[in-house]
Amino acid sequence: MKIAGIVLVVLGIIALVYGGFTYKHQKELFDIGGLKASATEQKSVPIPPVAGVIALAGGIALLVLPMKRA
Repeated sequence: MKIAGIVLVVLGIIALVYGGFTYKHQKELFDIGGLKASATEQKSVPIPPVAGVIALAGGIALLVLPMKRA
């Protein structure tokens, strides 16, 4: 559980600092005979700040709270 807590804390901090990520998508416009045209499209995926806070809080809870042993 400690590893999961550390991963959640790191992901929560990254989500709060960056707020999302962008990626590029190569799109083919047309391909007629020997003539080809393509375009690179940049898309962004926002991560809501509340998701970062929840991940951070959950990670801290996993690290701080004692585990019950059966």
